[in-house]
Amino acid sequence: MSPPSPVLSNIAPAGPVVLFGSGETSSMGRKAFDWVFRRLAQAPHVAILETPAGFQPNSAWVASQVADFLTERLVEFSPQSTTVPARERGTPLSPDNAEILGPLLTANTLYLGAGSPTYAVGQLRDSLAWHMVIGRQRLGAALVLSSAAVLAASSQTLPVYEIYKVGEKLHWKPGLNFFGPYGLELVFVPHWNNTEGGANLDTCFCFMGGARFEKMVAMLPETATILGIDEHTALTVDLQTGACQVIGAGQVTVLSPYARKVTEYAHSFDLAEIGSFQPPNPAEGLPPDLWASLQANGRTAQPASPAASDALPPQPVPPEVMRLVEAREAARQRRDWPAADKLRNEVLALGWQIQDTATGAAVKPR
Repeated sequence: MSPPSPVLSNIAPAGPVVLFGSGETSSMGRKAFDWVFRRLAQAPHVAILETPAGFQPNSAWVASQVADFLTERLVEFSPQSTTVPARERGTPLSPDNAEILGPLLTANTLYLGAGSPTYAVGQLRDSLAWHMVIGRQRLGAALVLSSAAVLAASSQTLPVYEIYKVGEKLHWKPGLNFFGPYGLELVFVPHWNNTEGGANLDTCFCFMGGARFEKMVAMLPETATILGIDEHTALTVDLQTGACQVIGAGQVTVLSPYARKVTEYAHSFDLAEIGSFQPPNPAEGLPPDLWASLQANGRTAQPASPAASDALPPQPVPPEVMRLVEAREAARQRRDWPAADKLRNEVLALGWQIQDTATGAAVKPR
């Protein structure tokens, strides 16, 4: 057997990936997050990236709903959550602004969720935030995607709002293609068996309906494979082994349009069954300086021994920082999300970060 590649040696294995069809904050969602958290070497620290909903005035509230769900429903794991307000390029809250992306470096679980899939693609493509997400996942952090983020991670993204709400002609848009480096050209379609339209409107296949979706399938490249994820269902992927597990009420449908093959999975399957699954060189597609920085951070972020921890007393939080933290908590209690977000950014500017836990806000040096 040949020796391992020096590029791949001493690098943590890639982290698990979860893709929700819907229901990420339901009892089924709890099972999927439980699956993730039990695979972590340390207590969960979740970085919630606001980008998919960054165009919405309430994007902080959207992120807080996920953070509150984790705190309240997975209390046995004592999860900490930090929101990352990377909302819009060309602004201080840009996905290219390293100053606000710090939590992506230390979190062991990365979450992207609701919003607009095409907005998410436009804001994240070739951004520092997306490169950090990819790099951290390849170094062992878990990646959890739901709603718009699942669509955005496709090789071709379904512009659901543009077609369903605005009435644009049927089309696809190039996606972030998360699985491309793994040798897979996958198009994800959540809400696969949606029935919200009732008897009067066909809303299956992510609100496209059967007739429109059949036309859209014909527009895809011959090499693409569609993965449809049912409502209240999650697909978990172990990217070390390629093993996939279906969690929840429904199933995952794999559609190879040009092979005219449809396979439905209710329990488990292997990525090799749907394409030439091959883990990439971990640095593939990432700026070399960023990859080096991520590796260095991964080494320094390892847990210290008890003796070392005892030898270093915690750094006291300055009173002015605590006043901001208390004011943010009061703003969150009255659901004034813009004020809470502003106060959190003021805390960051002073060199501290807030982590929301089951017992309240924890404050740590950035």
